[in-house]
Amino acid sequence: MGTLQELRALGIPLAVDDLGTGYSSLAYLKRLPLNRLKINASCVENLTHDSDDDVIVRAIFALGDRLGLEMLAGGVETQEQADCLRQVGCSEVQGFLFGRPVPSESLATAWA
Repeated sequence: MGTLQELRALGIPLAVDDLGTGYSSLAYLKRLPLNRLKINASCVENLTHDSDDDVIVRAIFALGDRLGLEMLAGGVETQEQADCLRQVGCSEVQGFLFGRPVPSESLATAWA
């Protein structure tokens, strides 16, 4: 990462080649019989504090919406993040804002 930052500081343009290929291929979005996309917590972590993250999340939601997919976001820890996700059309969220992980034994007794 440091080397890439140094190259960019020298004015050398950088590019990502073959974005969306391999196991994370965007082509899977049209091939697989999906109903839902889940955004990883790493995309949500700096939401509302980093304009680049805001743009990325909005783009992912626009893509999901155009493909007719439900959207789920993980890693929601603040009300500010939840509000931002609601504004872009996120139908479901999960994260520490709503509850902490619990041992499976606790779930068994809670549902009894």
